[in-house]
Amino acid sequence: MRAMLATWLGRVPYASARALQARLAARRAAGELPDVLLLLEHEPVYTLGRRAPEAEILIDRASREARGIAVERTDRGGLVTYHGPGQLVGYPIVDLGPACDVLGYVGELEEALASALADLGIAAGTVEGLRGVWVGEAKIAAIGVHVSRGITTHGFALNVDCDLDAFNGIVPCGIVDRGVTSIAALAGAAPPVAAVGRLVARHLARTMARQVAFVEPAALGIEEAAARRG
Repeated sequence: MRAMLATWLGRVPYASARALQARLAARRAAGELPDVLLLLEHEPVYTLGRRAPEAEILIDRASREARGIAVERTDRGGLVTYHGPGQLVGYPIVDLGPACDVLGYVGELEEALASALADLGIAAGTVEGLRGVWVGEAKIAAIGVHVSRGITTHGFALNVDCDLDAFNGIVPCGIVDRGVTSIAALAGAAPPVAAVGRLVARHLARTMARQVAFVEPAALGIEEAAARRG
């Protein structure tokens, strides 16, 4: 069974995490690393995927700056979403192999997230025609990936105990007729984000037939992220 090394980075600015993914993806492609799962939180940011129109950010620059929300254009799939403290972000950097089944991989992410939520007493699943993980009419986890030379970057964002009001400043993932929710909103409280990350990592390893090992960032040569752990 192939290995997957999972590490918790704490709170990391979006641009720093994107640069880190690029470096690790190059090392994964060169065979210098096994599959890796980065688990972290971001500073508040709206991110726009490859197809995202800027008009789907609904609040102006002054309002965003007053709330401390940055904006980043990125190369993942999907449209506009929000990342911030209290949200578990997972960036799997994995080799999909010769078949490079991207849709199958996205399905594995969705399955792992739904299984982890079930362990927390939340019945979640998918919605036909829509990506991500849902509880009724509300999205609890978003997914947006990028694949280059069979190596994945970007990944998923699971709302644990984040500022749901920040989603009101955008058209989340281009969807206007459904809401967003979080573990805390549904259950009244939520475990620490890092603990949810370990739970999701175990379920993702199962769905992808990997053997997960939790390591410190320094084991992957991530010195700058290790200094920011929290």
